[in-house]
Amino acid sequence: MTIGHGFHAIMKARPGLGGELIGELLNAPSLPHDDCVVFLVGRSAADPDTVHVTEGWVSAEAHAAFFATEPAQKLVAKLQPLLDGESTYFDEVPVGGKAVL
Repeated sequence: MTIGHGFHAIMKARPGLGGELIGELLNAPSLPHDDCVVFLVGRSAADPDTVHVTEGWVSAEAHAAFFATEPAQKLVAKLQPLLDGESTYFDEVPVGGKAVL
């Protein structure tokens, strides 16, 4: 499946809440969604409250349509109290690689 839209986000959790933030992200409703081709969650080795997310979607329209759904909005509402400030987003379209977990 071709990825037409993606991004990389850096999220800073409130002190000590990085694990909880990761837990919520790893249960995100986008994971089983057919239009979400890549959804990777990582954390900083130096700061466990800094969380990285890389997403790849079939199109910007598919991502926007998903983001407007109730499950996506519920996730956003759950994440907000865990975050310390605004997340930073970078334009990134995943093109390949490997993940073995």
